[in-house]
Parts: sequence; structure tokens; C-alpha cells
Amino acid sequence: MKKVRVEDAVGMTLCHDLTEMRDGFKGAAFKRGHVIAEADIPRMLDMGKRTVCVWEENAGEIHEEDAALRMAAMAPVAGAHYTAPSEGKVLLMADEEGFLRVDTGLLREINAIGDLTIATLPDHYPVKPGMRLASMRIVPLVTKEEQILRAEALCEGRRLLDLLPYQPRRAGIIITGSEIYHGRIRDKFEAVARRKLQAYPGEILGAVVCDDDLGMLVGKAREFLRMGADFLIFSGGMSVDPDDLTPTAIRQLGCEIVSYGVPSQPGNMTLMAYLGDIPVMGVPGAAVSLPTTVFDVLLPQVYAGLRFTKEDLIRLGDGGLCQMCGACHYPNCTFGRY
Repeated sequence: MKKVRVEDAVGMTLCHDLTEMRDGFKGAAFKRGHVIAEADIPRMLDMGKRTVCVWEENAGEIHEEDAALRMAAMAPVAGAHYTAPSEGKVLLMADEEGFLRVDTGLLREINAIGDLTIATLPDHYPVKPGMRLASMRIVPLVTKEEQILRAEALCEGRRLLDLLPYQPRRAGIIITGSEIYHGRIRDKFEAVARRKLQAYPGEILGAVVCDDDLGMLVGKAREFLRMGADFLIFSGGMSVDPDDLTPTAIRQLGCEIVSYGVPSQPGNMTLMAYLGDIPVMGVPGAAVSLPTTVFDVLLPQVYAGLRFTKEDLIRLGDGGLCQMCGACHYPNCTFGRY
């Protein structure tokens, strides 16, 4: 790209739109790619244009809109689409509900190249249709194509962005507590769990209340498994008191416990385990009394088919402290970001 006097630009190709404002009109009087003619010069001068930017032959440059399209092409995302270029950028828009994953290391590599900028929603973000997921553009009007080629090479065999659709699950809910089982107090967790699970595909096979009895807890869990459950949720009996038996029951069921306790509050005593490929979650009592806990952070990942590791749960610490806002606006906050 080079800048030349309008009078010297005849026969050259514009590399950007020339915007005109007159009598309430604002728009492109001359579009990018227009070959400048002698008759265009008076109008350009009337628009206040004394110089214009035109393409140089063999300069190895790429325009901002073409660069944005190339950036979009290197990061395809099922369940989402890219908009047409506007003001030099393209936007990635969600078409489906799901869970956004971002390769944050690759994102940093691309943004470190120079002129390229990609902004995204955070990794591990629940997404609704119509949401903006990412924006791609270059900073200057044009950049060396070599920068785009470097970004494309970095993306080969890697996925910068993924929108994981939620998978249907058949959930069984097991509520523990002698005080509930014997009718001394009313259970509140079932209603909370049903409301939260209804946001995801699948069905709830049922909810049962158990006494503080290991045999009953394990037996009810096995009943749900025989019914085809592929997600078990335990609530109650999750503290470290000797009478709290839920973690022991989960072990006796044969589960591999990934973590009992996570660096996140509220929901510090959350337990995450697996029985083969079946996720098993122990949910502490905070889920009943507070609008948002670790339960809400982990649910979309369970339904997206992700399997937690110990390292995943340790990473909850960064962003793991809820600010207890007067009006909860999760997930549009710092809680659960890692």
C-alpha cells in the first residue's frame, strides 16, 4: 500500500473505502478495489481527499477485510458462523447452545505475531444461540501476508475454538440426611437440582431421599444405574463430620474420586468422581441456599462431555471466589473462570 496525491492516482486501485457525508447521507462513495478515473478526481477533492491509499504491485500485502476472512477460515467452529467483514473485522456468532473452549495458548501465539488481534469469550464459557464468541481483525488497514501465513501455520492440526454441544444425560438424584428421611425437615435440594438440570438435554430419572445408611445410599445409586442413569448427583452428608457418609458411599459404589474438595467457594466441599465413564458428583449444602455455586460451574462441562482431571479442578482456584453480588449475574462475572 502507498499513499499518493489524488491527481496522481488515475489508473490505480483503491485499497480502502472512501466515505462521503452529504445531505444526511453517509456511505462509501468509492469502494475498495475501485480503479480511479480522471472523472473521479473532482469529487474526491470535494470530499476533502487530497491523498488516497492505493495498492502497490508485488508488495505482499493483504487488506484488513481479506485478512479477517483468512483468520476466520483458519478457525472453523461447528455450531457457529462468522459474519461478513464489517469495519475490518469478522464476528463469530453462536448458532447453538453449548460450551465454549478456547486454546488459550494458541490464542496468545497468534496475538503475539504483530498486527493480528483475536478477542474471545473466556475459555469454559456456557453459550446461548446468538451470542458473540470471538472477533478477528488486524490493527492497520493492510498487513504483510506473511503474518497471516504464520497464523495459518500455527492453526494447522489445532483447534483455536470449539463450541461443544450439550449431550443428553439420564440423571439420578440421591439426597442424604436422617432429618429429611424421617420427615423432621423438608428437603429443598430436589427442586434446586431439577431447576438447574432442566437447562440441559436429557431426563431426570428420579430423586430419592436416604437415611444416613451406607447400604441404602449405595443400593439406591445402583437402582438408578440399572435404570440407565449416566449421571449421579448426591447431596447431603458432604462435610467432614463422622456422620456424613456420602463420600464413603461413593467410594463403596466403586467410583474413582478425582477430587473431594475444590478451591472454589461457595461449594468448597464438592466431590467429583467417575464410575467408568459415568460422572458422579457430590454437592454440598450451599447449592440450596445460594443462587450460584460450583455446582453451576461444573454442570455445563458434564453435559458437554468433558471429563475432569485433578488439574482441571485445581485450576478453579483462579476465579473460584464468588463475590456474592446482591443480584447474581453469573456467568457474566469472574466466578468460575479458569
